[in-house]
Amino acid sequence: MDSNPEHSKEVDIYRDTWVRFLGYANEVGEAFRALVPVGMVWASYGVATVYVTADAVDKGKKAATEHGDGPGKTAQVAVAVVDTFVWQALASVAIPGFTINRVCAASLYMLGRTTRWPLPVRKWTTTAIGLSTIPFIIKPIDRSVDFLLDSSLRKVYGGGGSGKHDS
Repeated sequence: MDSNPEHSKEVDIYRDTWVRFLGYANEVGEAFRALVPVGMVWASYGVATVYVTADAVDKGKKAATEHGDGPGKTAQVAVAVVDTFVWQALASVAIPGFTINRVCAASLYMLGRTTRWPLPVRKWTTTAIGLSTIPFIIKPIDRSVDFLLDSSLRKVYGGGGSGKHDS
């Protein structure tokens, strides 16, 4: 048995590789909302939703493999899929998308009220503000969603405090 934690830990493609950034596609789309057609923003939500779904399916397959053919396999797989999907939908799509949307809307409004900058400059500034906000909201949102699920859904299926979604 390899005692080096780096060798014994399996790499999760959805959490430990560049694929993780696909979950942030909608935040980038929201940051660019003032500059691009709305269809591109919706497409960014599509990318993020595919990421969330793929991660949930992956966690379901891993739960099925871990549980073998024992009793309760279906329930364990369902819990893995639902927990991952709900967590990712909230922490990677819904809450950050809403947050960046509101930050950008407020920024564009305030720049319009407080500056005489031309509209294209205000839009690019709003996009820069939105993009620069993303790194600061990730951890607080992740922790809040963990708390929310630990306090609600995970109590239903006994998955509280799993910490599976630390990023």
